[in-house]
Amino acid sequence: MIKVCKFGGTSMADGTNIARVADIVNADPARRYVVVSAPGKRYGADIKITDLLYETAKNVRETGAAGEAFEKVKERFLGIARELKLEGIEQILLETEAEILRENSEDFAASRGEYLSARITAQLLGVPFLDARRYVKFGADGKLDGEKTFALLREGLKGIPRAVVSGFYGEDANGKVKTFSRGGSDISGAIVARAAGADLYENWTDVSGFLACDPRIVQNPRRIRSLSYKELRELSYMGANVLHSESIFPVREADIPIRIKNTFRPEDEGTDILPTSKYRFTEKTVTGIAGKKNFTVIFIEKSLMNAEIGFTHKVLTVLLKHGISFEHMPSGIDTMSFVIDSEELKNGVLEEICRDIEAAVKPDNLHTYDDISLIAVVGHGMSRNVGTSARLFGAIARAGINVRMIDQGSSELNIIVGVDNENYERTLRAVYDEFFNE
Repeated sequence: MIKVCKFGGTSMADGTNIARVADIVNADPARRYVVVSAPGKRYGADIKITDLLYETAKNVRETGAAGEAFEKVKERFLGIARELKLEGIEQILLETEAEILRENSEDFAASRGEYLSARITAQLLGVPFLDARRYVKFGADGKLDGEKTFALLREGLKGIPRAVVSGFYGEDANGKVKTFSRGGSDISGAIVARAAGADLYENWTDVSGFLACDPRIVQNPRRIRSLSYKELRELSYMGANVLHSESIFPVREADIPIRIKNTFRPEDEGTDILPTSKYRFTEKTVTGIAGKKNFTVIFIEKSLMNAEIGFTHKVLTVLLKHGISFEHMPSGIDTMSFVIDSEELKNGVLEEICRDIEAAVKPDNLHTYDDISLIAVVGHGMSRNVGTSARLFGAIARAGINVRMIDQGSSELNIIVGVDNENYERTLRAVYDEFFNE
């Protein structure tokens, strides 16, 4: 059996934690390949290494020197090396600083957190270090070149029983280091899992799996024992941030299960994320509930809208012109709404879009509503249990909350409701109580 393990920033925060990582890896011979993040926060007011490296890149760009930010990076890694009784890290840091100055690139500087973490972890485990720059390749369009990457990694891992691979970055078409978006080490871990032909991709973090609802809002929510890739995408997209939502694609295509585990409680069972071929339906109606605040709804009404060819295209062209993406598009026979993240509509953008829509389709009415929250109720069991919608809206009604919007996909995997921001927490609690405190 082959397991690929990815350890997040909290797991790599200091020497004690990294020693715990080594113990976890060494406890199971099947844990063959390890991907690590840059050190995260050790305490609430601490600064993540990646943030210090972004500040370092800014210093280099503006002053030509790495500055105080990189001194803090060096101090942090030297402290880790002392805790773990590792040698040679000071020289690696000096070489890294020189490379940051020479490259003068934000992506290169940001990638050094994962690079240094991986060097330290490989030395501690006594296994080879594989630099992702040699194996993870991006095309001229800036997207991952999966075919080339998987081929290079398969060849690189061949004959190496155990190794540590740096996460978060690769190399672009011009031979320069390029990073994924923040949280991209999850993607790196999934890439390595697929290239290695893993039987299981373990993602180690600081929680014991997915919870059925936000624990900051619902007290002691239940742990989700297993969910499908599709359920994960829905919950992650709506704010359940245990796992980078894009990271599932490399393993999804290869039908590799994911297991979320807690570095600080390795004995906990965790959560399994399963491909469709391995997912087993249970009696549960709802798998999880997640949500986000601060959306704006653009509501358009026009008689005989359905008979006007190209109506939707004209509206979408306005959004395209302004570079705006929408989250949902509930519609009726003569109405259409676009739900958009309010952050995208600041500084007069909303007013410009409304003027352009008026000119493009001449609606009978056009209104906007802001301060809207979206709550997604997710689960394969919803389509298999009669009365799920009635229970959902009954729970919301009993809590005295007015629903501003309803959207349900044809797959019946989720129902999304929109409520005023002020009712967000109350709605989550009401829905959770209905389906999980039966």
